[in-house]
Amino acid sequence: MEIDQTMPKPEIAPPTGKLGVMTVGMGAVATTFIAGVELLRRGAAPAVGSLTQLGTIRLGKRTEGRSPRIKDFLPLAGLDRLVFGGWDIFPDSAYEAAQKAGVLDGPHQARVKRFLQGIRPMKAAFQQDYVRRLDGPHVKKAKNKFELAEQLRQDIRAFRRKSGASRLVMIWCASTEIFLKPHKVHQTVESFERAMKQNHPAIAPSMLYAWAAMREGVPFANGAPNLTVDIPAIQQLAQENGVPIAGKDFKTGQTLMKTIIAPGLKARMIGVNGWFSTNILGNRDGEVLDDPASFKTKEESKLGSLEYIFQPHLYEQLYNGIYHKVRINYYPPRRDNKEGWDNIDIFGWLGYPMQIKVDFLCRDSILAAPLALDLVLFLDLAQRAGMRGIQEWLSFYFKSPMCAPKLYPEHDLFIQLMKLKNTLRWMKGETLITHLGREYYD
Repeated sequence: MEIDQTMPKPEIAPPTGKLGVMTVGMGAVATTFIAGVELLRRGAAPAVGSLTQLGTIRLGKRTEGRSPRIKDFLPLAGLDRLVFGGWDIFPDSAYEAAQKAGVLDGPHQARVKRFLQGIRPMKAAFQQDYVRRLDGPHVKKAKNKFELAEQLRQDIRAFRRKSGASRLVMIWCASTEIFLKPHKVHQTVESFERAMKQNHPAIAPSMLYAWAAMREGVPFANGAPNLTVDIPAIQQLAQENGVPIAGKDFKTGQTLMKTIIAPGLKARMIGVNGWFSTNILGNRDGEVLDDPASFKTKEESKLGSLEYIFQPHLYEQLYNGIYHKVRINYYPPRRDNKEGWDNIDIFGWLGYPMQIKVDFLCRDSILAAPLALDLVLFLDLAQRAGMRGIQEWLSFYFKSPMCAPKLYPEHDLFIQLMKLKNTLRWMKGETLITHLGREYYD
């Protein structure tokens, strides 16, 4: 999303009423996100990792000293206005699911027990053919995928009524589906809906949620590497119905490190021969990714970042022919505490070799939860500002960011952040910041 400084700023409707948050999946990520919001509302924990809650934004010249908090600068929905619902293949309450996920410690779970017990998922639209390592009893039945999607639309309307929400946002927090390539049935709304009625295998369950969201005017964020909203039919519906969409795949552990380290190497013109990445992970996500078909989807998402950051077609001497390998290993004892290990073979002046080793012992859902919060608040803001379709300015949050068909995706974390903040400045009619600063020296 390139911003023309001359474009008039949008009119942003105020965030009146409640904002309903619908999570597809109520596992580790979703329950950590929901519990975290409730803990923040009670003042029982800090909002670490959330740009909307802790981040500031510089306005005007450095000499002006204007750097308000983002949440004070923009009319974001307040945390006290968020209400939660969603779907899962297991009937467990959010509290039971959080206990099984084992991300939050006992005291945190106890503080929000009653709140989480009051959140129970609706039956999911699910087919095990698309997530082979999972199965659950809490699933919808219908004669075809179109009817399943219509049931999801009914769920959305029912949740809106029951919760009293005036606006909704849907976010995919469920597992990674098997790898799917774009198909001709994805090209138009008509062919997509016809394929749904024919139970076409190219229509994955995640696409049913996205279609239902578009038809109900609900912004959608794709937190997994599934194809989901990266297809013309869904993007057409987003444009026609004034719905912002964003994706894909939350940028949390190892890829976060790559999009921090790789731009630094490129900035200093340091060469790279190879980058080997392996992970051990023991939660439900790790179990799903133990299936080669689901891992292929994740692998495609994780492999793309270095190619776009290093631009080997422009820097052939430094980055052409990089050997980039990614592995994910299911290791149950580690549970949600993922370990990402990277070996980077680099070379410097006169071609002399060096190495970088990174061992990132992270907590997957702890890193993902604040991203979910920011995406919910920013997508709601975008819709109130009349911004529809792909929201490239939210690339900051994704491993495999969406962009217009003729563009390449921007993976550099720091360029992504500049794009995000300049979009926020534009939305409020503030001058975009280029960091040129010549006026201080001329």
